Amino acid sequence: MNQANKNKKMSYYKIQNLEQYFKHYNKSIREPRKFWGKIAEENFVWYQTWDKVVDFNMAEAEVKWFTEAKVNIVKNCIDRHLARRGNKTAIIFEPNNINEEAQHITYNDLHQRVCKMANVLREQGISKGDRVCIYLPMIPELAVSVLACARIGAIHSVVFAGFSATAVSSRINDSECKMVVTSDGGFRGEKTIDLKGIIDEALINCPSVKNVLVVKRTNQSIFMETGRDQWLQPLLDNASDNNVAEIMDAEDPLFILYTSGSTGKPKGMVHTTAGYMVYTAYTFKNVFQHEENDIFWCTADIGWITGHSYILYGPLLNGATTVMFEGIPSYPDFSRFWEVIEKHKITQFYTAPTAIRSLAKESIDFVQKYPLKSLKVIGTVGEPINEEAWHWYNNHVGGKRCPVVDTWWQTETGGIMISPIAFVTPTKPTYATLPLPGIQPVLMDEKRNEIEGNQKEGSLCIKFPWPAMARTIWGNHQRFKDTYFSTFPGKYFTGDGALRDEVGYYRITGRVDDVIIVSGHNLGTAPIEDAINEHPAVSESAIVGFPHDIKGNALYGFVILKDTGETRHREHLKKEINQHISDHIGPIAKLDKIQFVTGLPKTRSGKIMRRILRKIAEGDLSNFGDITTLLNPEIVEEIVEGKL
Repeated sequence: MNQANKNKKMSYYKIQNLEQYFKHYNKSIREPRKFWGKIAEENFVWYQTWDKVVDFNMAEAEVKWFTEAKVNIVKNCIDRHLARRGNKTAIIFEPNNINEEAQHITYNDLHQRVCKMANVLREQGISKGDRVCIYLPMIPELAVSVLACARIGAIHSVVFAGFSATAVSSRINDSECKMVVTSDGGFRGEKTIDLKGIIDEALINCPSVKNVLVVKRTNQSIFMETGRDQWLQPLLDNASDNNVAEIMDAEDPLFILYTSGSTGKPKGMVHTTAGYMVYTAYTFKNVFQHEENDIFWCTADIGWITGHSYILYGPLLNGATTVMFEGIPSYPDFSRFWEVIEKHKITQFYTAPTAIRSLAKESIDFVQKYPLKSLKVIGTVGEPINEEAWHWYNNHVGGKRCPVVDTWWQTETGGIMISPIAFVTPTKPTYATLPLPGIQPVLMDEKRNEIEGNQKEGSLCIKFPWPAMARTIWGNHQRFKDTYFSTFPGKYFTGDGALRDEVGYYRITGRVDDVIIVSGHNLGTAPIEDAINEHPAVSESAIVGFPHDIKGNALYGFVILKDTGETRHREHLKKEINQHISDHIGPIAKLDKIQFVTGLPKTRSGKIMRRILRKIAEGDLSNFGDITTLLNPEIVEEIVEGKL
């Protein structure tokens, strides 16, 4: 194995000033193979090096990085740090309950726990290439399970522990998971969630699952199916802590993570091993300007890509100390985030604009009773941040001394793509600013032409592959190609619109498809509409987003009832519809507003004119453009009157 040469100057790995950024960026565009090859060679351990840094055909959505290289990402996350950082804290677990003591898990501890879990997985019949569904709250066992899967070459599929049984079941079946790792329950603020009950319901129709391992967290009484369900702890107690990491090919799948599509079922995005490893490590190091003794806290859940890349893999690859938070920002009161920052002396804090807006509405006293002097960098993720929230965050949390890194990226991109680099890039409120090295963004017009120059707006695409990009949709490469590479052939289409200002800074202007970002979660309209339409009283529905002070966007449902003359019990029906959504998808997809209508504005080909519905939902009733071409133009006035 070729160890990273510690004496070499890590010339590309750390950007320290703006001049260096431009130098590195230009190098990464002119000579991407040399740029990424040097970073990969000098900063990671490999069993075998590559024959090609990158091999791709963007027209066919075929991309490979570090071909023929052999590596194990967990060896890079844990094992290689043991000699120098064995006693350093790898993970700080901050429980939901403030009276429960935080756990400090060292790299030595984490190594032992991951090896034991890896051996348990193998003893239960899990081997390289098998899929394991992980449905756990934000507890250490979640991190350990993810890393144990990666250590033995199993493909982890983490499902956010807020999804319904139906949503869990569809994800398990799509990837044919062989095992589920879950817990008896989870704590969320004052609530106790029955996670095992949700899994039991999900598994009624999941024939591929042979074993369920259950973590004891809430100590509530649960059903355990004989021959399928086992408590995890006794298995760990009997497992050896000696485990040899599996040798993985650079392009072996690392994980599947499901994201909502604008049509059809959720898409299982496949991320592979080596490129994801190199890129998440590199972006974590640079965007947050991580230094050896920093304490990094990303408030996301590991059920989302942000948690994968910037709670686990990115920080651990850099030998960092990363925080896992089980709770919510409002429990036991609205000072919880600031109390945790003060308690653990957090240096980099990374959260969602939704959380910032929510906390900004509360008394400023919640923030001001904590000095927050340890903070060096504050970041945002999940959606563009509005200017008011940006200034509140900058002034009251960062004390006007911590750069705000407003990061743009996606589940599909694997890592941060466009963002200020802390202390390097001058920031500008609401702008994600400049692309990171290796990222080549372009704006495209409706005629598929590249838009040259600044002060322009268009559809945001990326014209050259980057190491952490998703490789396919599990089991459906054609859908991957059609979704991301067909709108603008030869380029990756992000689904976002963007504005490029006079100096080349990028501002994300929002989705251009039928995906709505609510509280940082990408929610496809089609699955929600499908859930609503299954209600026996509903004939048809359409969902659009509308601005919301806290969530950024909220969901507005236009619903046609089968009995359009029915006027009784409408409030009850609204509750039933939201419960239906909650049961089929999860509470995150519930509608803030429901309007019952007799019809929907449609083109003569039957397409719903969502542009009109969006304007109505937003309260912009002034100009709907030309509606004479609609199949039923009279319905627009009827819907407007119903809203009034």
